[in-house]
Parts: sequence; C-alpha cells; structure tokens
Amino acid sequence: MLARLRRIRRGLTSPHPYFMVAGILLFILTYWLFTEVWKLPRFEKLPGPQRVITEWLSADPVFGVSIFTPEYYTHILASIQRVGIAFLLATGIGVPLGLIMGWSQRFRDYAFPIIEVLRPIPILAWVPLAILMFTGQETPVLFLAFLASFFVTVLNTMLGVQSIDESYFRAAQCLGCSRGQVFRHVVVPGAMPYIFTGLQISIGVNWFSLVAAEMVSGNHGLGYLIINSYVSMTYVTIIIGMVTLGVVGATTSMMVMWVGHRLMQWHVRSIGAGGR
Repeated sequence: MLARLRRIRRGLTSPHPYFMVAGILLFILTYWLFTEVWKLPRFEKLPGPQRVITEWLSADPVFGVSIFTPEYYTHILASIQRVGIAFLLATGIGVPLGLIMGWSQRFRDYAFPIIEVLRPIPILAWVPLAILMFTGQETPVLFLAFLASFFVTVLNTMLGVQSIDESYFRAAQCLGCSRGQVFRHVVVPGAMPYIFTGLQISIGVNWFSLVAAEMVSGNHGLGYLIINSYVSMTYVTIIIGMVTLGVVGATTSMMVMWVGHRLMQWHVRSIGAGGR
C-alpha cells in the first residue's frame, strides 16, 4: 500500500501527466478555434467541441446518442466483445506460431513467405472473401479483426526469439538442457518483451481493422455507428463515435501494457539497472 502511494506521489510530482493533459487541451483548443471561432473552409462542416460535448452529455440528445442512451453502450460493448475475441484468437494462435518460426529455421522457411505475401493485403480487400467464407454477420467481422492482429503478433514474437543472444543457447546446451527445456526456459522468457510490445501494437491494429469491418458488415458497434451517422448526416454523432473509439482503444492498450509489466517485472528491473 505504501509503495503504491509513493508511486502515485511520484507520478503527481512528475511533469509528464501535466504535459499529457496540456497536449489534450491544446488539441481541443485548436479544434475549437478552427471550427467555431475562425470557421476555416476545410472545417466549416465539422461540429465544434461545444456542440459535441453538449450532445454527448445531454439526457435528451438531438441525434439520439449520448452517455444517457442505452444504444450508445450497446455499440461500445459490441465492439469491445469483438475486439476481445479477435485479440485472444490472434494471441493464442500468433504467439505459438511466432515462437516456432523464430526457433525453427526450417519451419520459418516454409511459413514466413506466406505471411509476408498475405500481410500487406489491406483489410478491406479481405471483405468479399470473408463474406463468402463465413456465414452470418458476426463471423466475418471477427475474422477481419483477427487478421491484422495476427500478423503483428506473429512477426513481433518471431523477432523476439531472433533477438535472444546466442550465448544463452550455448549456456543451456552446456548445462545439458534438452531442446524442449531450451524452448521453455530460454526462448519463451527471452521473447517476452517483444511479445508484449507486439500485443500492444496488436490491440491498436485490432481496433482500426474492427472499425473497418463494422463499416462494411454488422449492425452494431462503433464502426457501424460512425458510418451510419455519416449516411444520415449526423456529424456530431460521428465525432462522438470517434472520440469514444479513441478512449476505449487507449484503455485496452493500457490494460495490455499493465499486464505486460506485471508479468515481466524482471525485465523492468533489468532496464532500471541498466540506467535507461
């Protein structure tokens, strides 16, 4: 408890949180000046922050979506559920595959070219195939959200294995470790920093690929809310959906970061010992 209080006190005395708040306020101020004060030609059709906040916090919203309407939370929960399923699938398949690719040169020779050919294909290019391959509205969306996260997870995990110093492998062999023991005690722990870095990127990629999928298929979710608001020309709701997406996405990314720090205290301590 005391250690936690000390960390909170250090955080409050550090300038970083205040810089973050100042950056957000500066962005809102600039947005307000462009849309409501100067009314620049490129921004004249965009709703200003005052209109957005008023609608967002209204108990009786003009366009039907605010923090007081059940529909708003239906869209958020639908997107969170899809991201959670796609992220778990990408992690459960991508991490083991990346470990094996980094560990086995022969397997990497087979699998890596396939991944490199498929990885640059945009998510929207997969939409027709996803609709043909999977039935219903939910499964294609999950598949499209899974794809982008999967490639990021695999490649970062593979790079994590390749970054391990060869001396660790030689030391394990000199101690008589079998290949399975080397994999378990050297490869997996050594790749952990890269794995969690990849998972942080993966959750962010998951969100924007999910939104693209929801814009094409689905009847709930933040992506659907944004595109449906554009079609109905309710531009205030578009901004509400985008800001909500950013907040929820940043929250999930911080959760992944927190889990990574909790599981890799040894790595955090080694960085601190190195003076970084």
